[in-house]
Amino acid sequence: MSRAHTSGQKVAFLGATRGMGRALARQMAERGDALFLLGRDDEELARSASDLEARGAESVEHAHCDLEDPTSFGPALDAATEALGGLDTVVVTAGIFATQQALEEDSELLARLLRVDFTHSVLFCEQARRRLLAQGGGNLCVFSSVAGDRGRKPIVLYGASKAGLSRYLEGLDHRYRAEGLRVLTVKPGFVRTGMTAGLPEPPFAGDPEDVARSVLKAMDRGDAVVYAPAPWRAVMAVIRHLPRAVMRRVEF
Repeated sequence: MSRAHTSGQKVAFLGATRGMGRALARQMAERGDALFLLGRDDEELARSASDLEARGAESVEHAHCDLEDPTSFGPALDAATEALGGLDTVVVTAGIFATQQALEEDSELLARLLRVDFTHSVLFCEQARRRLLAQGGGNLCVFSSVAGDRGRKPIVLYGASKAGLSRYLEGLDHRYRAEGLRVLTVKPGFVRTGMTAGLPEPPFAGDPEDVARSVLKAMDRGDAVVYAPAPWRAVMAVIRHLPRAVMRRVEF
């Protein structure tokens, strides 16, 4: 049987230093989860570890892990497993964003985004999957995006990377849920973070703290997918069913 999300989880967390990841890590620490932070900036990791310890977490350690460097994935997860005395949950909120115009104009940026948000994210999740299943199961919580639900004019390229990630996570859930791996795909809509600063704000924009609360509730329920803020589930249900002729005319 898979292990449910309860307080006291041993969590390896990639992307806890800012935005939605920081909000989620704080709420996990406050509820009693043991956290081990993974990321590429040691100074940011140390600051986040101190912040989490101030919020009640015990001795938060960290290790270098860079989504642009797959050779860092295995050693980082092994360090987390050793420090925590096992691993119940792996959370992945790390990724990059760029506008459609920027990606069309800069092929190197496009290649980097596709590597980080799809190829390397999948490679990291595969490392996590193997370790969790080797221990009898566990929880894999990964942030994708509503951008992957439908091809849309403003986010053709970013959306494609997230569509691939979402389909991978869906397949992972179908294949391994019976063996104890519980995969939660998080699909945020527009959330007020540094990543979205300066972009036009649509209706139903959310804050990182609200998204984190929704994610924790979904973890506890054992959900496979969560949209946050919640109205995006209904919004995207409509968008997914619009005819192509309509999608070619609208700018959403």
